[in-house]
Amino acid sequence: MDRPYYVHAFWDNEAGVWVASSDEVQGLATEAATSEELIQKLKVLIPELLALNRRTPSNSVPFELLTRRFEIAA
Repeated sequence: MDRPYYVHAFWDNEAGVWVASSDEVQGLATEAATSEELIQKLKVLIPELLALNRRTPSNSVPFELLTRRFEIAA
């Protein structure tokens, strides 16, 4: 298996969405209301962007989603 591409996501409380980007996948910037929706979008976008950037992906493209969400406990 190939090394995974790292994708970083943070919760935008004001917009109410997860926002994702990656330094390793040029042009990746997307958002979704849930982390599950975000993962589904990434499964499509990552291989497409790699192909557009002439970085031909293999049959499967592993990626790791690293999330961050700031909360306050009262």
